[in-house]
This record gives sequence, C-alpha cells and structure tokens, in this order.
Amino acid sequence: MSLKLGLIDYGMGNLHSVEKAFQRLGHQPLPVRSNNDLDHCDALVLPGVGSFDPAVENLQSTGLVPRLKQWCRDARPLLGICLGLQLLFESSEEGTLEGLGLIPGHVKRLPQQEQARIPHMGWAPLELHHDCPMLTAANPVPWVYFVHSYAAVPTHREALAASTQFGEEPVTAMVWQGRLGACQFHPEKSSDSGTAMLQRWLTWLEQGAPISA
Repeated sequence: MSLKLGLIDYGMGNLHSVEKAFQRLGHQPLPVRSNNDLDHCDALVLPGVGSFDPAVENLQSTGLVPRLKQWCRDARPLLGICLGLQLLFESSEEGTLEGLGLIPGHVKRLPQQEQARIPHMGWAPLELHHDCPMLTAANPVPWVYFVHSYAAVPTHREALAASTQFGEEPVTAMVWQGRLGACQFHPEKSSDSGTAMLQRWLTWLEQGAPISA
C-alpha cells in the first residue's frame, strides 16, 4: 500500500510549492480541508505563510483543530513548515490567540540586533542538536532557506532538533517530539538540501515512523 500524505489546506499555506516538492519525490499529497479527509491519510503536512492569529482563525474555521490534536496525541506523524511550526506551540507574541499547544513553549519575535535585519530572509546553515528523521549527524550540514520574523522557544530543550544563527543569537530552526516534527525554514524551497530532508522523512514514514529514529 502506498503512503498517503495529507496536505492541510486552511488558506494560509504555500500549498503549490509544497505539493510540487512531494510530487518530485513521487508522492501526490491529498488536500485536507475537513475531518473526513483525515480518514484517508497516513501522515500530515501543516504548511503556513502569514500571521499567527489569522492562521489560527482559519485553521479553527475548518473544524480540524480537535482532530489534529487527537492525531498528535495518537502519535501519528505530522510535519509543520514555517508558520506551521509556530502553530504547534502554545502562543505567539505576534498575536493573542492560543496555538495548538502540541509542543510546550512560545513563539517570540526575533531579537533586535544591529547586524541582523528582521525579517530573517535568505540562506543559512543548520546546527544539529540531536538526530531526527529529517537530519542526522551523519548527513552533511545543510544550508536552507528562511523567511520569518518570529521563532519558537521550546520549554523543553530536548524538543529542539536544530537551530540557526541570527546575528549573534541562535534561534530555533527545527523541532522534533516523537512523530511530531517541524521546520521553521522552507525545505520545499531549499534546493537539494531540502529535497534530501523531505526524502528522509518519507523514507522514515515508509519504514513505519519508528520513534527511536
């Protein structure tokens, strides 16, 4: 049976580029716009571009939020991308609404620094903190593409899988908790490095998504 990916469509994601990235890897994501769509999925992708509160409102309007929370409580795989990472946390300084609260912690505005402009935009290398399904110490250090003004601060350091340097400050680039993971950067726009990471995630899923990976 082929792997069935669900791409969550709540009106705030760059769905086309994410869909194309998976198509190049031989997978056609299924659009997820309602709870019924989840019944046909093995793993989910939560993309996102824009502001925190409108994203929360749009996601709530789909009726998916309770099922997404249950999906993650059931340890089923989900990958967040960019704003999709931030939505996994409890709250954001960008807005007043609650996030999904699936990963303890909060999203904060990037620190003001003379030598670093906000938004953080462009290519930067990752610093790996612990192995995860998308990246391990055995892989080359990837340069990936960022566009963001806010970054998550996990309550528990073990959730931090990778960081990147923003001026003089390290900021969260990737989080991982069981079968729930997310990237602040855009793997779908990160050339060969991003493609390799998405392929590793797909391979991990095809192997049964072992939590020890």
